[in-house]
Amino acid sequence: MNHFIKSKNLLIAISLVGLSLLSTVTSQATIVRFETTLGDIEVNLYDQTTPLTVANFLQYLNNGDYANVVFHRAETNFVLQGGGFAYTGIWPLDGVSTTAPVNNEPVHSNVTGTIAMAKLGGDPDSATNQWFFNLGDNSLNLDRQNGGFTVFGEVIGDGMTVISEIVALQRYNLGGAFTSIPLQNYDVSNDPNDTNLMIINTIVVLDDAIDSAAGLNPPANIGPVIVVDPPAGSGGGTFGYLMLGLALLSYRKFYKS
Repeated sequence: MNHFIKSKNLLIAISLVGLSLLSTVTSQATIVRFETTLGDIEVNLYDQTTPLTVANFLQYLNNGDYANVVFHRAETNFVLQGGGFAYTGIWPLDGVSTTAPVNNEPVHSNVTGTIAMAKLGGDPDSATNQWFFNLGDNSLNLDRQNGGFTVFGEVIGDGMTVISEIVALQRYNLGGAFTSIPLQNYDVSNDPNDTNLMIINTIVVLDDAIDSAAGLNPPANIGPVIVVDPPAGSGGGTFGYLMLGLALLSYRKFYKS
């Protein structure tokens, strides 16, 4: 009997510690502002439901790695991608140094106006510094391949207007990761510079209050199938990946708030 009581008390203690740790990890919601060439984009991050991804993003931000990064890929009604390359005063762009990849958190759906992590083909847990804004409802594609693409926030305010203006610019194929780079007032006889590139001068934290995401209701990721042509960490690629359905369902249920 005493053994049973001790075991029960131990389980309760472990549960309380676990809940305490989970509360610590998910006790924050953050609003950030992307200050770009054409205006500001505010994004409310999903700290509570995608804590690892948000922490990864904020680590790059706090390290200054996102200063002067460029939107290097724009695809109409699909994605606007950045985070991987910075302008340092000359062309070509410098690659942003990466840290360890972050574990995938496919909780929310890739619908219009959300921000998600880019990653390598065939590796669900390969996201590092690159991310993209969903320009349309990409749920049937990006929710269902390569383990699902982790959505970790959504654009708020007038941010999508700025994004639409960037995507409306003429795009150029400059090779490598820059086969669809948006540029303004560009003369093809010269290298792109800061008057042409869509530069994110900085990303700053505006609000880290715990209730900043209280009014948001992002839809859940819709689940796995095999499809092709996602935003890759290198700027493109064709691949497919089938995720274990039951495991993903359990994972989503665990992280839903």
